[in-house]
Amino acid sequence: MPERNIDFGKFGARGIKGHEAVARQLDALAGYIATPITVQRGLLARLHYLTRTDHARAAARAAGLTVTDRTVQAWLAGTRTPSRKNLAAIEQAYRTVRRENVARYLLARLNRGTRVEIHPLNQSQVTRPHQRAVEFRTLNVRHWDRIVAAWATGDGQGLDDAWVDQLADLGSQWGQYEYVTNIGFAA
Repeated sequence: MPERNIDFGKFGARGIKGHEAVARQLDALAGYIATPITVQRGLLARLHYLTRTDHARAAARAAGLTVTDRTVQAWLAGTRTPSRKNLAAIEQAYRTVRRENVARYLLARLNRGTRVEIHPLNQSQVTRPHQRAVEFRTLNVRHWDRIVAAWATGDGQGLDDAWVDQLADLGSQWGQYEYVTNIGFAA
């Protein structure tokens, strides 16, 4: 698209890509377990989530948790503790499975029509002649299918493309909102 920023931050502007802010908000809506995995309670909560049903166990294996059932039972009983590598695999599998489980619910809620608040990039460090006139904008998004699907699979490029397609509804100035300080919406 013609208005993609090539050299963002050259004059001191600060912000993050819009699709990253959307992913951050979707992660917040997913409601992950707050207790860190390094604490016994957090580890047990994630393991219970990943092993409570046959479907959850299969999804955890597909997401990269490839240890035996005997090892998982030892972790749950507290007789063994996972290595750092296994802790990372548990966390990654948990987030992947949680995203897949929550995606359908979020999609049903968001596709009803969701008002999205876009907070523009921070230009406080940009000299006056180089500042753009950007303002707080709202956008009603009714088609979240591509956005949520890309988020659920962890496809950053797909999420970026889907988000930019939604930004085109802002009109000719959509490129000014490719980088933002925050994006907010609720489901």
